[in-house]
Amino acid sequence: MFSPPNCTTIPSSAASDAGIAGIGVLISSSLTATIALLLSLSLILQSSFFSSSKPSTIRRKLVGSYSDQQILIGITLQSLGLARSNHIIPYHFFIIWMLSLLSMATHNATLLALVQDFKRDWVLRWMRQGLMFVSLALSCVYGVIVLEGKRKGWEATLPVGCIWAVDAAKGEDKKVAGGLDYVGTIVTIAGNVVVFGLATWYLQSRRQKWYRIVQLIGMLLMLGIAIGAAVRIFLLSQAFGKPDVQLSDEGEKNFGFGSILGLLMMALPIISIIEIKRGELMVAPPVVDEVYDDEKPLV
Repeated sequence: MFSPPNCTTIPSSAASDAGIAGIGVLISSSLTATIALLLSLSLILQSSFFSSSKPSTIRRKLVGSYSDQQILIGITLQSLGLARSNHIIPYHFFIIWMLSLLSMATHNATLLALVQDFKRDWVLRWMRQGLMFVSLALSCVYGVIVLEGKRKGWEATLPVGCIWAVDAAKGEDKKVAGGLDYVGTIVTIAGNVVVFGLATWYLQSRRQKWYRIVQLIGMLLMLGIAIGAAVRIFLLSQAFGKPDVQLSDEGEKNFGFGSILGLLMMALPIISIIEIKRGELMVAPPVVDEVYDDEKPLV
């Protein structure tokens, strides 16, 4: 895994990687994010415009479970991508970055919907804060590497680690990215930092002004980020779109054991829902949005 990359010869094509950009990975990630985003949106709309209706414990439990899956998968994918940077190509590296943006948007949307649940338990609050920081740090590292690759004009079939190699082979028709690519990458990195700062304020602030407005605007922003990242992934992937690199096989279009396992993992939160319905698992009811009590237990 940590062996130096071969940067002296430019291959005519690269192998596919169903573990990163396979059809099962993309479908399970997008479906989980879609379900979590829709549940978060429904909770925010209910609390904003239908506050007299009974809050849904089931939806809160589901969105929390799916959001936890998303941010942990995002952190794991980015960590493994960096560890294998001497072997994976820019195409797969960029898809990992987009998947991480999708997971961050999903988690931030959940934060908007369930912030009062996280606030009343300092363990949950700081655990979320730590996961958000790790995800941001990894995403910024990815952004810097992508920016450096665009500056040097990386070869599509060479490993990402060859960006830093002095003796890396250079193609005759190598194209360096233009100004628009630079601006887009820098804006994405800066946007992640700004969103992290706002999310930290939203999570840690004891008293907030314009609470409903922040929820609605933030939700629209997270939906926009998630949709943009998902569209970029699907258009670039071999399974659904057209990759910007020549792949030697079509392994990313096939359903394998790992692909099916990823889809089956989506059913795990349903077990908790059955336990709640049967009364075997207790979940604290929602608290009033304007009330902050750091000592009130969750159960």
